[in-house]
Amino acid sequence: MEIVELIGIIVPILSLTALIIFILTSKKESTHSPQPITIQTSQPTQQPVNNQNETVKLILPHRIDAYQRLVLFLERISPNSLVMRKFGNYQSAKQLQQDLLSTIRSEYEHNIAQQVFVSPQGWKMVKDSKEQIIQLINLAASQVEENATAIDLSSKIFELTAEFEKLPSEITTEYLIEELQKLF
Repeated sequence: MEIVELIGIIVPILSLTALIIFILTSKKESTHSPQPITIQTSQPTQQPVNNQNETVKLILPHRIDAYQRLVLFLERISPNSLVMRKFGNYQSAKQLQQDLLSTIRSEYEHNIAQQVFVSPQGWKMVKDSKEQIIQLINLAASQVEENATAIDLSSKIFELTAEFEKLPSEITTEYLIEELQKLF
């Protein structure tokens, strides 16, 4: 395994671990009691409070997992991470572009069910980030010569990402982390 691939695996794992530790320590340091999470249904229920609390206890781990998976998804599709992970012995920029776009779509499809556990705004931001990254890759591909190499496309992607103060994936990651922290 190449060092670049190894870094592409280790960095997201370390990021998620740090996020989990941060969330857990933030919860312990909180001096006020957290607001209970309520689940609203379209039909009125006659369940006792204990059953609702049990439902919340069952759903909360799935929500946490969803946020973790979406943060990992955003890290994996961030242009720099994606290029470093996918760059190989491509002959042309077009081949690399197709592989990058295919990877983004595949990663998205793999995580699409996570929308059930996050807010509509959070999910919209995830979708918008994905689309903006696709646009960035397509823009970079349109700015290199027709016979450009994969190295040329990679360089152009790095150049365009350097123009951003924060990438869409970074902004969305911050939003999701804040949203997750509100659960505690």
